[in-house]
Amino acid sequence: MKKAAAVRTSGVVFKYLAIAVLFLFLLFPVYWMLATSLKTNVESYRIVPTLWPEHISFDGFLSLIRDGKFLVYYQNNLVVSALAAALICVISIMAGYALSRFHFRWNVILLATFSFSQMMPVISRLISLYSILRRLGMTDTHLGLVLAVSATQVPFSVSLMASFFDGIPRDLEEAAWVDGCGRMKTLLRIIMPLVVPGILAVGIYSFLMTWDDYLHAITLVRSPELWTLSQGLKLTYLGEVSDWQLINSASILGALPMIFIFFFFQKYMVKGLVAGAVKG
Repeated sequence: MKKAAAVRTSGVVFKYLAIAVLFLFLLFPVYWMLATSLKTNVESYRIVPTLWPEHISFDGFLSLIRDGKFLVYYQNNLVVSALAAALICVISIMAGYALSRFHFRWNVILLATFSFSQMMPVISRLISLYSILRRLGMTDTHLGLVLAVSATQVPFSVSLMASFFDGIPRDLEEAAWVDGCGRMKTLLRIIMPLVVPGILAVGIYSFLMTWDDYLHAITLVRSPELWTLSQGLKLTYLGEVSDWQLINSASILGALPMIFIFFFFQKYMVKGLVAGAVKG
């Protein structure tokens, strides 16, 4: 018994030790980014780096706040991410409901196509997207960027919403129809309140993915006043000789919305993704 207990204790200790090592490995880049944002450039360029700044400096943050360009990039990122999330939610609700309630012979092929599209790398679609948007005169616009990003994320979002609608009993809709509600009114007033976790999951996922997008922005947008945050950081602040304090300060400010969403909405996102997977 003592030997078995010792083995179990050793297993538990090893498990938590492995988790702690993995946790430190994943968080160390974030810590280093924060520490570098508080160092002066002289200290950042030392051959032997310091783990924590000898003299804390907020000059990088103050310079970014005074810099009009960074605020423009930040605003553009917020606008594009919010518009993409709203558009993807609307499309996912309508298309997901249609896939769930109207079963026709092409349903399986359509869902398989959605799954296949997620296997393709984003860069393989950029040439086609650029060609289509250029013919429509929508390159170098936020609207074109929103449509391109949305096209990439819609397949997964539609599949997720369809799995939520599959979990809603059809009896509720039939009862609403008997009471005189049309299909659209039933969807908006009866069904949508029941799939709020799914809508939140789709909206948060879309916002996060759009916020971090770089390939679409660098390909489709050329005007500096329309650059998003990742594009602006790359083209404005990175060069042969970089201001590491400024760059890491910008990275910290750029990560704040993601940290806020993660800590305050993670339970809704996890609940939505897991519930959708189980109901499907």
